Amino acid sequence: MDAVREAADELVEVLVDENPLNELLQGLPGTADRLDDPDEEAGAAVRDRALRLAATARELDGDDLTREVVIAEAEGVATRIESRLVEHTMHDSVVSPLGKVLEMIPQRHPETPDQERDFHAVLAAVPEFLAKSGRRHLAGARAGRLPVARRVRVAIEHLDAHLAAPQDDPLRRPPLSSDDERDRLLAEEVRPALAAYRDVLRDLPGRSDDEPGLCFLPDGAQTYTALARMHTTTDRTPEELHRTGLALLAELDEEYAEIGSRVFGLRDAAEIRHRMRTDPELRWSSGDELLAAARTAVTRAEEVAPRWFGRTPTHRCRIEPFPADQAPDAVGAAYLPGPVDGSRPGTYFANTHAAEQRPRFLAEVLAFHEAVPGHHFQISLAQELGDVPMIRKVAGFNAYIEGWGLYAERLADEIGLYSDDLSRLGMLAMDSTRAARLVVDTGLHAFGWPRQRVVDFLRANTLMPEVEVQSETDRYVESPGQALSYMVGRLELQRLRAQAEREAGFDLHAFHDAVLASGPLPMSALAGAVASWSRRG
Repeated sequence: MDAVREAADELVEVLVDENPLNELLQGLPGTADRLDDPDEEAGAAVRDRALRLAATARELDGDDLTREVVIAEAEGVATRIESRLVEHTMHDSVVSPLGKVLEMIPQRHPETPDQERDFHAVLAAVPEFLAKSGRRHLAGARAGRLPVARRVRVAIEHLDAHLAAPQDDPLRRPPLSSDDERDRLLAEEVRPALAAYRDVLRDLPGRSDDEPGLCFLPDGAQTYTALARMHTTTDRTPEELHRTGLALLAELDEEYAEIGSRVFGLRDAAEIRHRMRTDPELRWSSGDELLAAARTAVTRAEEVAPRWFGRTPTHRCRIEPFPADQAPDAVGAAYLPGPVDGSRPGTYFANTHAAEQRPRFLAEVLAFHEAVPGHHFQISLAQELGDVPMIRKVAGFNAYIEGWGLYAERLADEIGLYSDDLSRLGMLAMDSTRAARLVVDTGLHAFGWPRQRVVDFLRANTLMPEVEVQSETDRYVESPGQALSYMVGRLELQRLRAQAEREAGFDLHAFHDAVLASGPLPMSALAGAVASWSRRG
């Protein structure tokens, strides 16, 4: 085994240590029976190990792509740990302690006695995990890294509701052969620990809605620049990203006018968005109708995929409604990858809760983004790669992963997958959201926007219903930089494709295979991979 591969294999262990609940890592050793350690010293040890691997990889010869993946992913680990988001993130599902316990753990699927024991071990680890997390919150507050008071209140309300309804505990969701040990752990250890964690939150000071961005925290501007670089894997500055978002929104208005004139007889983009947002005829009549539309769209995409891809996943994408207890607080749609060993297919979850309030025009674009040819294709094909280091299958480069999802939305239009112009307006609606994210994420964390300014901007420039405007705003507050990755990744993919199209004999089918052939990559490494493919072609 060469040194690059050894570094790559050790980096997977580091990723597991950083967050065993990382959905891209599920099925790997060490992910099933423990939680991460929130102590600052433990995080520093993980960071130092990651930086050592990055330094080692820089000095090694070997597989260039694997080497670049190791360097970028290892530096990403360090950036996440050094950002100290765990100290002031209250309700985000990926970073916050509450999100990990009540959202991530219930997504486990124990199917054997050993897996059930692992699940019990995770539950038994919750009290220490929450106690350490509470101490991190207090230490952060003493250092001036305060949470946003609104998010603290939401977390406390969530905990109060959870503790008041033990019969609805999401930790009871995974099916087990025997519930006795789980129920004992929940009653005697987990629920008391959640109550103690709630008491810690009640004593936390917080920032006002006028100062929700990282720029109001010590070293916040530097932290945000590092997070933006990590999430986009580019050197685009917050100022550049802000301008790009504004320019894209102006371009989208022209597309709204073109398609909206055919659908509604309107040419003013704001009027078209108002019609889409308010017309009750554009809502679903039932959850079953919504789910059927999602399944039809995915089936249609699967049927034509061989014309545009040389490789397609072994497993078809499962399509399910969100579980009833999750749906009221869940996003409109999401993709949950299967375990990396391929033992279970990935699942596209459509939210059928309150379907009568959900727009019909988003069903197809969400299906193409989350399932086929979007995340299901990209993630499943990465998991099926042959003799490459595991890090090449599970690296979490947001710009590549989410950029591919957005690219898939536009590819679906190019190859005729949308059933009508109303669904194409849904594609524009999603583009509006991703372009607006460039503006409001940088507005919050680089330029000091108050929360209300973000809300007003999203109302004016996107199709989000009011409840989503509020939840998305809070998401951007607590996940600095993540929202940038979607549009930046797509723009980079489109740039690489345009560059490749200038070469003689360009083949779109082969281009897609080249993009997906190496697993998730930082965008600079993807550019090199596509250039190598183009030269060979």
